[in-house]
Amino acid sequence: MTVVLNIVGSVFLLIAVGYFSVRAGLFPADGVKGLLEFIQNFAVPCLLFQAMTSVDLGAVFDPKYLFSFYCGAFITFVTAILIAVSVFKRRPGEAIVVGFSAYFTNTVLVGLPIISRAYGEESLPLAYGIIGIHSPLLMTFGMLAMELFRRDGESLARTMAGACRRIMVNPMLIGIAVGLSINLSGLEVPGIIDSATQTMAAGVLPAALFGLGGALNQYRLLESWPQATISSALKLVLHPLLVLLLSRYVFAIPWEMARIAVIMAAMPTGLSVYIFASYYNRATDIAANTLLISTAMSALSVSGWLLALERLGP
Repeated sequence: MTVVLNIVGSVFLLIAVGYFSVRAGLFPADGVKGLLEFIQNFAVPCLLFQAMTSVDLGAVFDPKYLFSFYCGAFITFVTAILIAVSVFKRRPGEAIVVGFSAYFTNTVLVGLPIISRAYGEESLPLAYGIIGIHSPLLMTFGMLAMELFRRDGESLARTMAGACRRIMVNPMLIGIAVGLSINLSGLEVPGIIDSATQTMAAGVLPAALFGLGGALNQYRLLESWPQATISSALKLVLHPLLVLLLSRYVFAIPWEMARIAVIMAAMPTGLSVYIFASYYNRATDIAANTLLISTAMSALSVSGWLLALERLGP
């Protein structure tokens, strides 16, 4: 129990430092956006580039491992939509945002620090496998669902074209693609580039946690908090539970892989849900509340999952 508290406590302490630093005016609120953009557009791509140049591709992109994670995500997506429509009487476009809030994971800002602390640096390549297709797959699927079900949606062709453009210019995917190209070609990274990208990647985890904490200041709990609480529970409990059942008891993948998939699924909702909701001007209140509540709740839920996996493991 003490080990788990040390793992989770240190991560959420850095988030709290970021939150209260901005809250107290010790760090400029305007600086948070720039910090997060630096992390996501420069530092994380360098981290993923470094990882992909030498990773065991067969292990990282194992079909059963990835299917367990993403099948669980899509079931959670559908479940959240059904609850939004049948219980809270949300319109189709709003329900899609609710589903998106329940299945889009904070894989980088929270996921990587937790995995690193819990299972060591050697476990990170498995996390990178999930990260590599997480944003393009789930963002594209969410956009397609929104355009198909909202009444003022665009054509399917325009939606697909827009999704492809976002994928092609995504810095994290560019970092992964370049790293994979070097890995497959057998080329060596020039020393100066290797040193520069390693230096850039070194600051990702603490800066990401501090920046996430600072970013949480811009969101406030609104009247939709009951529905956001349900979405948060689906994200933090249903998604990892489904991944556990699929990875461990259906596909029987190695435990070292299964536990990474489960813990990644147990991470809170990612910041992109609010961007998604704002872009479509649908249910931004639920997106913001789910982001806040799931991040706060995850301090307890992630601890619970770490303890459960420790007991279930071989």
